[in-house]
Amino acid sequence: MKKYIYISLVACLTFATSCKKGFLDQVPNDRLTLEETFSNRATAEKFLANVYNNIPDEFGQRNPGGGRNSGLWTGGSDEADYVWGFVQSNAMNIGSWDANTGFVGDFWNNYYRGIRSAGFFMANIDKVEKDITPQLRVQYKAEARALRAMFYFYIMRLYGPVILLGEDVIAPDAPAEQVQLPRSSFDECVNYVTSELDKAAADLPVVPSNDDNYGRITKGIALAFKAQTLLLGASPLYNGNGELAALKNSDGKQLVAQNTDVSKWKRAADAYRAFMDQFVPGTYSLFKKNDASGNFDPYLSCRDIFLTDWNSEVIFARPQSSIGPRQYELTPYHSGQNSDSRGSGGLGATQNQVDAFFMSNGKSIDDQGSGYVKTGYSNFKAPGSPVTANIYNQWVNREPRFYVNITYNGSTWLNTNNGNITTELYNHGNSGNATGGGDHSTTGYIVRKAMGLGKWDISNRTDILYRLANIYLDYAEALNEAEPGNADVLKYLNLIRERAGIPQYGSSGLAAPAGQAEMRLAIRKERRVELAFENARYFDTRRWKIAEQTDNGPIYGLNITADLPDFLNVVPFENRVFQKKHYLWPIPSKDVNVDKLLVQNPGW
Repeated sequence: MKKYIYISLVACLTFATSCKKGFLDQVPNDRLTLEETFSNRATAEKFLANVYNNIPDEFGQRNPGGGRNSGLWTGGSDEADYVWGFVQSNAMNIGSWDANTGFVGDFWNNYYRGIRSAGFFMANIDKVEKDITPQLRVQYKAEARALRAMFYFYIMRLYGPVILLGEDVIAPDAPAEQVQLPRSSFDECVNYVTSELDKAAADLPVVPSNDDNYGRITKGIALAFKAQTLLLGASPLYNGNGELAALKNSDGKQLVAQNTDVSKWKRAADAYRAFMDQFVPGTYSLFKKNDASGNFDPYLSCRDIFLTDWNSEVIFARPQSSIGPRQYELTPYHSGQNSDSRGSGGLGATQNQVDAFFMSNGKSIDDQGSGYVKTGYSNFKAPGSPVTANIYNQWVNREPRFYVNITYNGSTWLNTNNGNITTELYNHGNSGNATGGGDHSTTGYIVRKAMGLGKWDISNRTDILYRLANIYLDYAEALNEAEPGNADVLKYLNLIRERAGIPQYGSSGLAAPAGQAEMRLAIRKERRVELAFENARYFDTRRWKIAEQTDNGPIYGLNITADLPDFLNVVPFENRVFQKKHYLWPIPSKDVNVDKLLVQNPGW
């Protein structure tokens, strides 16, 4: 019987903002035998492109899992909330999920299918002889090796210790019954993934060979994932976590180390340092942009990172994404306006996240001398706004990133092609609960980050998954744990603040954090702001073991069922549920039932 390889359809995209195309831009639908698939370069490349298709499309979070591996990370953290009941992060937030829930199985199955496909490709690419050089075969094999390791990283951060298939070539569509393997320890998973990424990096290019290859795995991507994997392994969830002492294989093997090892933080810090020594500033640099007068503009710098494809800060991005649907969520309802500026506003930012942004003087709103005012209004021209408006004082004189990230009542909409539109989020406002019906913000705020400046219905921007700012903040965190007091911690934290246009720690009026604990808090605050709505917060609160405080209990927003002034009252909109068992996702029940050596996570 002939073995058939299925290659799924990936739609073709073109970019209005760049002539650079992506490797996922075009994969035809086909059904080929194994011999046909690896008989020539073209069909083998189609198979590899299908492996690439497992890279998550994080703009599609209304429909997590599925075939695009988009997550539940934004609406499932204390950053945001979706209005629509069908969005599965809503079920997660109230604790209504278990080992039989669809998305639990989707991620597990999708990534393992990707892992198998990558291994299958590596085992067969050398059969290709037509139109391919030995050097290109080596590169393609390295890409597949890196992808396989990256998929392991993605499932490790959800399920904890996982099954390592190693070099066993298991067909992508092999029945689950054929896989009878135990879980490896988390440390073994970390060591395997990082060693595979090192091997892959040795044979990967530093930059894409041409504009058609943006989106392919490079040396920088592989080594960035190596550092992220080490950071995950050094974090409190896996580094001396006594609450996972019962997580053992059936033979008694301990799967999570019970003794805290500071050297794991050092290993992570060294990996980030090595990355920067190799790639910064030659390959990557913080994105900065000047205004029309030629002066550095922090607002434009922080906004346009996400509007400029393949800019200097981007390390890893998916060229094919659900940017159109995401912008529908970010665009307010705007009753009566042109369809280009009328969306849903269905992704609401929480008051918890709004309050996390600093003031323009770099201080938190609860710090002495921050200048934060809780009541009243002021005439204020926000960064990026074309007009001065009468704005509630809580949203006045905040740092530039606040205005990049948040649409608030009275703010001016980004698309000014049809005139200036003022967003009204109170109950009977143009984007309020009563006006929008099923399309409104549940919190009285709307997420704005990565929103374009024109019509919302576009399909021509990349989904940035990891950038240099992540590297700087990851490095600062790891180094503060490994070598508290090292000057690099403050240096790289301040580089982020400098680009954001707020005073640096240690400058006049803003003392540097004193000691490891204060610095840890400062780093976490900065991460929460700089990486807001970029799929970091969900995983940060879990690996730090603080989700029982951040994601459990009341989550706050404004009183969306009222008009002004009562709309401005802060109220809980949801009582969320997070239990200790939620730090690790359950292994899908059907897999535990089939694989007799596979143990379930605690509490499930």
